[in-house]
Amino acid sequence: MALIDTGGAVRAGEDLDTAAIDAWLRGHLSDLSEGLPEVTQYSGGASNWTYRLKYANYDLIVRRPPAGTKAKSAHDMVREYTVQAALAEAYPVVANMVALCQDASVIGCDFYVMHRIEGIIPRANLPKELSLSREQVRELCTNTLDQLIALHQVDYRAVGLEKLGKGDGYCKRQVDGWCDRYEKAQTWNVPRYTGIRAWLKKHTPADVKTCIVHNDWRFDNVVLDPAKPTRVIGVLDWEMATLGDPLMELGNVLAYWIEPTDGGILRKTRRQPTHLDGMLTRREVVDYYQAKTGIAIEHWAFYEVFGLFRVAAILQQIYYRYYHKQTDNPAFKRFWLVNWAIWQRCRQVIKADGR
Repeated sequence: MALIDTGGAVRAGEDLDTAAIDAWLRGHLSDLSEGLPEVTQYSGGASNWTYRLKYANYDLIVRRPPAGTKAKSAHDMVREYTVQAALAEAYPVVANMVALCQDASVIGCDFYVMHRIEGIIPRANLPKELSLSREQVRELCTNTLDQLIALHQVDYRAVGLEKLGKGDGYCKRQVDGWCDRYEKAQTWNVPRYTGIRAWLKKHTPADVKTCIVHNDWRFDNVVLDPAKPTRVIGVLDWEMATLGDPLMELGNVLAYWIEPTDGGILRKTRRQPTHLDGMLTRREVVDYYQAKTGIAIEHWAFYEVFGLFRVAAILQQIYYRYYHKQTDNPAFKRFWLVNWAIWQRCRQVIKADGR
């Protein structure tokens, strides 16, 4: 594993019309060097496709939706571009935007181009070339949390993003929405979450405030400085950003925060290096966030259970497609087992809460 991810060969069936994009780009970058760029593609999930265009004088990133995308809301290039462009001055760890294309005649879909942030992306396991001490791991953890806190403190009206979301009532909308999505995606072999859904609806709090939320905040969506790998120099993947409640976001963040003491099934789902010695525990993250923001958290259990249930619903939507043979990706085969593990953890949190 290389320290800095430069992308790999373009996957079969995901070719980019480089000549068309190059011709379009020359209308936005007048000093672009001659010739077509070197193209590589970044690996990732089933989200938007990401390519690197390496010119002699520019290092650029292209983001576009997967082929065959029907609903723009699912892979909204305009939203991603608009959020990052608006945040450029108030939140300098977003990439610098080059231009947005909504002309389908170029490559058949919306896409945008931004400057590449060169750095380290901390995935499930850190690159073998990177060895961090316990103190450095702690610093990486708190620096990443500090960037989340900084985002939550951006004045969304001042940067022109007041129409990004619906505002007040976010907590209730999220609970209702994810309960509905889970019910529609149920299969016979997963828990129904009936009691957990009822508990969430009964204990849904009022929003503590409205702010910009990233909505997919994980370590593998940040970029670290190669010269000082505990410092965050970039935040990526703004596809789901909206206006919402910061504690709901924190609950979502910690739903992916797998600790060494978690059960075996959950440990196998780990997608970020939260197992490293020096990382804050989930409880310590909550305390850290509360101390840094001054936001009083009366009943953390609600946000924790919601975050877990949301992950369960996301996994179940994917598994539903696998179960009904709409995809044959073997990675989805045992998602139903993960769902049971999440259900058990939700029950444990609710029992400990005592409400």
